[in-house]
Amino acid sequence: MNPAPPRTLAATAGLVATTAVWGSTFVLIKDVVGRMRVVDFLAVRFVVAAAVMLVLFARPVWRLEGRQLGRALLLGLIYGSGQLLQTWGLKLIAPSVSGFATGMYVVFTPLLAWLLLRERIAGVVWLAVAMATGGLALLSLHGVSVDLGVWLTLASAALYALHIVGLGRWSREADAIGMSAMQVAAIAVVCVLATVPQGPALPPDRATWAAVLYMALVAGAGAMLMQTWAQAHLPPARAAIVMTTEPVFAAGFAVALGVDALSWRMLAGGALVLGAMYLVELAPRRSQALEAEGLHHDV
Repeated sequence: MNPAPPRTLAATAGLVATTAVWGSTFVLIKDVVGRMRVVDFLAVRFVVAAAVMLVLFARPVWRLEGRQLGRALLLGLIYGSGQLLQTWGLKLIAPSVSGFATGMYVVFTPLLAWLLLRERIAGVVWLAVAMATGGLALLSLHGVSVDLGVWLTLASAALYALHIVGLGRWSREADAIGMSAMQVAAIAVVCVLATVPQGPALPPDRATWAAVLYMALVAGAGAMLMQTWAQAHLPPARAAIVMTTEPVFAAGFAVALGVDALSWRMLAGGALVLGAMYLVELAPRRSQALEAEGLHHDV
C-alpha cells in the first residue's frame, strides 16, 4: 500500500530539512578536521550522539524486535563506514568537489534498488537522476582531477546509497526512533574502533567543541531520526533525489556567510536539483489528481 499523500509530503519536507542541516556542515567539518584527526572527530561526534539518543530513547530501543535490531546495527555499520571514507576524502579535496562526489548516491541508489531489490525504476526517476547529477556538477565542479580523495568520497557515496536502499526496505514508522538510536550507536562503535590503538582524542578548544556538538546532536542524532522516519514513507530512489538538495543548501550557506559569491552556476545547478525533486515529488501527484478529476467528470 502506498503511503497517504499528506504523510509522504511530510516525509519529503523532513528530508529537505535534514539536507539543509547537512549542507550547513561542509565548511564546519573542513575546519574541524584541520584541528583534530578525522577519526577522533567522528568518534567524539557519534559517541555523544549515541549517548544522548540511548538515554532519551531507551524504551523504543528496548521494544525493537530482534530482526529490526540487527538491521539497525547493520545499517549503522554501513553508514559509519561511509562517514569515515567521506571525511578522509574531504581532508584531501575541496568541500565543493566533496559535495559533488558525495551526491553521486543519487545515481547509485536507483541502481542498487534495481540490482538488490529488483525494484522497477520509472523513466521519470531516471530523468530526475540525470537532472540532479547535472545540477550537482554545476554547483560543485570547476574542473576536477580524480585523485584518492575523490575515489574515497565516491566509495562513501556508494555506501550511503546502500544505506538509503536498506533503510527504505526495512524502516517502519513504529520503529523509527529505536532504529535511529541503534544506527547511531553502531556508527559510534565503527568510529571508535577506527581510533585504535590511541583511542579518541577530545576537541582541543571551545570552538571545536561547539562545532562537534552541533554536528553530533543536530546533524547526527536529529538527522538520523528524521531520515529513518521519512524513509518509512518514501521509495529509496525518490529519497535520494530529494536529498540532493544538500549542496544547494551548502551553496546558499556559503553565499549567506560571505564565503562565496552568487553565480549563474549556483542558480542553474540549484534549479536543476529542485526541478528533479519536482519531477519525483509533485508531478506524479498532479497527474493522479488530474486522472481523478477526469474520472469524476466522466461519472
